[in-house]
Amino acid sequence: MAYDQRHGGAFDRGSADSYYGRLPRPHYYKGGTGMSERVEQEDMTADEIEAYWAGYEENEQLGHFKDYG
Repeated sequence: MAYDQRHGGAFDRGSADSYYGRLPRPHYYKGGTGMSERVEQEDMTADEIEAYWAGYEENEQLGHFKDYG
């Protein structure tokens, strides 16, 4: 399935949470990250939650993680 990969979207936020080593917590932003309303899991559709997890899992598989060293 092809997911909307816009900055702030569910796929992007899942990928970012994985990249920064954060615990998964499905969410997205209606506009730009941190610059618009944040939508939490309880207000997300099943497709949006799926997109979040797809982004998270893709990054986990790719192994692209922030180096804090």
